Amino acid sequence: MSASSERLRDPRQRAERAARILDAAADLLLRHGYRRVTIDDVAAGAGIGKGTVYLHWKAREQLFGAVFAREVLHAVDELCQALRQDPRTCLLHRFAHTYFLAIVNRPLLRSFLLGDPELLGKLTASPDTARDDRHSSVMRGYFALLAEHGLLRDDLSVDEVGYAYQATFEGFLRAEGASPVDGPEQRADLLARTVRRAFESESQASDAAVADLAAATIALLGDLIDADRAEFGIPEA
Repeated sequence: MSASSERLRDPRQRAERAARILDAAADLLLRHGYRRVTIDDVAAGAGIGKGTVYLHWKAREQLFGAVFAREVLHAVDELCQALRQDPRTCLLHRFAHTYFLAIVNRPLLRSFLLGDPELLGKLTASPDTARDDRHSSVMRGYFALLAEHGLLRDDLSVDEVGYAYQATFEGFLRAEGASPVDGPEQRADLLARTVRRAFESESQASDAAVADLAAATIALLGDLIDADRAEFGIPEA
């Protein structure tokens, strides 16, 4: 089938095909790394023609950028699901626990967040400033919500807590290979205890306050998901 006839597919078929392309690219990237994977490889893995891949992403870097963006969105979606199931996931230590597991259970995502040059190649040298700003803004919004509810220590500014938390979280990710604690669940538990003792106040939020905070956090994350999907051409799951 020619690329021109592929353009005639309906939106649902187009989304399914885009997901198949991303699945194939993710599998190849994980097995071989950025430098050794071509668009021809991805097309073959997805069972389509090379030209069809370019109907979705105009360049190799755009496609692989979309792969990693989708990995992030999967993890963020896990956070949203956890927040809906248990609003107390909005508390910082539980938020950290959930997100940490969502990342370490996705090798591509962990490599992306840590800037693994073997896996990512030149993608590490081409940061997406708009995307990074968007994600930073969401995290600042989340920390501001925690502060408004009196759930952060008050001897540091919100920005200071946010910076220290991010450094702690990334430190746990980077230390995964050398951790003396067996199992990701146990490491997530240690992270949660560390975050709670270092950054949270002694205040106990009411169920109503927690429900409001969880809803506001879900809204922040939902807007982030929508914006990233639009930027990278990622179909809904």
